[in-house]
Amino acid sequence: MSIDPVYVHRDSQRLLADPARVIAKLFLPGQELLASGISRADAVVQRLLLLSEDEVSATLAETVADFEDRHRDLPAILRKNFDLVSHRLPDAAELSDHRRALIGAYFTQEYSVESAALLNPSMVAHPDQTGLAPGDLRFIMSARAVGEGHISSIEFRTGVFSPPATIRVDDPGPYLTTADSIPAPISREFVRDSLAHRPDASLADHLLSLLPAQFSADDLELALASVARDQLTRSSTTAIIERIRWIAACNYVLRFPPDLPLAGTVIVPMSPDERQGVEDARFTRFTDDDGSITYYATYTAFDGSQVAPHLVQTDDFRTFDVSQLIGKASRNKGMALFPRRIAGRFFALSRWDRESIDITSSDDLHRWHQAVTVQAPEQPWELIQLGNCGPPLETPQGWLVLTHGVGPMRRYGIGAILLDLDDPTILLGALTEPLLTPTGDERNGYVPNVVYSCGGLIHGEVLLIPYGCSDSSIKFATVELPALMAALLRT
Repeated sequence: MSIDPVYVHRDSQRLLADPARVIAKLFLPGQELLASGISRADAVVQRLLLLSEDEVSATLAETVADFEDRHRDLPAILRKNFDLVSHRLPDAAELSDHRRALIGAYFTQEYSVESAALLNPSMVAHPDQTGLAPGDLRFIMSARAVGEGHISSIEFRTGVFSPPATIRVDDPGPYLTTADSIPAPISREFVRDSLAHRPDASLADHLLSLLPAQFSADDLELALASVARDQLTRSSTTAIIERIRWIAACNYVLRFPPDLPLAGTVIVPMSPDERQGVEDARFTRFTDDDGSITYYATYTAFDGSQVAPHLVQTDDFRTFDVSQLIGKASRNKGMALFPRRIAGRFFALSRWDRESIDITSSDDLHRWHQAVTVQAPEQPWELIQLGNCGPPLETPQGWLVLTHGVGPMRRYGIGAILLDLDDPTILLGALTEPLLTPTGDERNGYVPNVVYSCGGLIHGEVLLIPYGCSDSSIKFATVELPALMAALLRT
């Protein structure tokens, strides 16, 4: 069993998944046709229309009484879900408010976002640092929540760190709320580049020529209507059109109510390539050359068979712009952005080859084509693969990067490397032994023998690392930064 370095200190508190944290989402019965020739959903609607108003009122009252304390605004949720199925009712506008709400309830289900696990946290300084004791730091922590069907979502927690080792995590509150999603404007050239690797990419040229440089979903559908005749004569056109629709659907904007506590928000899968989850967000507080602050995160979108890298951008953790990334260097999991430009370019950690730590750069944050390997598996604890454990952290000595390595018995450990500030492809130092390996009950969970982080932060002379334990829970460790830097610079 590995022994922690003397400058690493584990906190005793542990954040566990809470299956009572639920959202209410649209529920549709199976869409197969019944013997009567109608769908099950339509059959449910017909049966609901046969209920008397007294039955409707009584059933609605019972339902609201049972569920309203589990949701922030249950009546609004029921109204929204009724609107989503109202096309099944030719006279929907003539229904009573109670019947409309009850129909919404029959097409609503609860989903426990954390029913399986809470893991893989990432941490940044909160934009609001008011009202704190001297030396304290308020933080925002993202976490991967895993629910039924092993579908992952992104949750948030807030708290305060008091050096050298006191971490207070705020009560997240009783409710979780999802965001409204709207389509985002799409770059014509981004779509063109996304299709460049396809053998049928040339088929998209005519369609893209009909679109403005930045186009909306409505612009796209108008252009598609104009080439509809081509689909009758060129069957391959259908495939490229569906791919363009897919790309458009994977770029969107999320908007949460402004009065909602951050810990009451959850980012759930929204696009076609996220059907089975949004995983392992790595947040960084990015300072641009003009001094403006933006919070970025990369995460893994999973559609059930393939993974795709996505980018999240927010200024206030209320509105999130979500977009795809393209290029060879953005393949696979585990991209992490540097917190500022270097020589005018954006930089990121990459693991496009699935086993090494690589550096890539971009002009626009969305295209990542070339990568340089800076560290390959070498030590016994990391021989299977390496990857990052979050965005780089800037220190006077260099870019501090937390890493993960996989060794015998598929045991994960967290290590660290140091990269040159001006040229991060230069490796200045790497720990030969991990900072953290799973010990005691950290070894037991959904995926045993794993410690894993998606990003820590530096405050003063302390490195704070939130980490997931065996894909099941979250713990914290503090590291004495001067001692860690000395160990890195000795290697």
